[in-house]
Amino acid sequence: MFAVPSIIRVAHLKNILDQPNFRTVHEALTPRLGGLAMFAGFMSALTIFADLNNGVQQLLAGCVILFFIGLKDDLIAISALKKFAVQLLATGIVMFIADIRITSFQGIFGIGELEVGVSYFFTFFVIIGITNSINLIDGLDGLAGALVIIACATFGVYFQLYGGAGYANYAAVAFCLVGGVLGFLRYNFHKATIFMGDTGSLLCGFIISVLAIQFIEMRQVPAAPSVAIGILFVPVFDTVRVFAIRIFSGKSPFIPDKNHVHHRLLAIGFSQIGTVLALAAVNIVVILFVVSFSSWGNLYLLIVMLVFSVIFSIFLGVFKSRFAQRVSKV
Repeated sequence: MFAVPSIIRVAHLKNILDQPNFRTVHEALTPRLGGLAMFAGFMSALTIFADLNNGVQQLLAGCVILFFIGLKDDLIAISALKKFAVQLLATGIVMFIADIRITSFQGIFGIGELEVGVSYFFTFFVIIGITNSINLIDGLDGLAGALVIIACATFGVYFQLYGGAGYANYAAVAFCLVGGVLGFLRYNFHKATIFMGDTGSLLCGFIISVLAIQFIEMRQVPAAPSVAIGILFVPVFDTVRVFAIRIFSGKSPFIPDKNHVHHRLLAIGFSQIGTVLALAAVNIVVILFVVSFSSWGNLYLLIVMLVFSVIFSIFLGVFKSRFAQRVSKV
């Protein structure tokens, strides 16, 4: 919270500002180095107060690597291939050195324990997917930060209650990130005076992906894989939906556009603050549902979330079309 004003001042002095373009919602030049303050708050709190065993040390090593590549991208844009290569390195550190990976589907589609090769492949897919889903959802003032706080707070409570000796220190990881993001959000809600940039979104996404994997591996919660998906519902839903739209339209899934869920809600007529609150509310409702009905099992929870995703997508498409028609008539 104290670091952000200095970062804003330096960014304006050195002209390190985000330029508005056809995909962005903001209209003014805005610093995008908020991840610097988030990283400082998170790392200082965690290294001073937390136990760094059980893979947390390797997690921090991955965070440091992603911090520097994110910072470079915020200062001078770099290619997606270079960012992917660094994400691969950070993922390899937590997978191969700390042995943080998904070892079982816990009964989803009748699949239990995974072969080692499948485990590594699926873990890589999950970490890269979640890391980039937070990056993709970072399109409105306060949106990514709010969703990160909701997810981390939920994981943190579970680790605190059920973590035991093996996972309790991940509660500290979760709550330290909540603190870092809260200090940043003081300046990021509409109208934002700073953005988290790739520095912040890659850092948050990577930490959340590891928290999700450790939550699943803790195996203290019924239907843990489905509950983890529910905790991350909005970012996961947005990423899958946007990629599906691009692929079915014959476009590359990696070409940016304005089909994200927050773009759709803005097109319907929601304000920026209203959109953030609506998506945060949707995520909280889904979390309450999967937590309350975790005894149903993985398959039933996944089916319910899939049906809700389809209905939500139809809602976004139908009402956007009606709103566009109404505007054209006016």
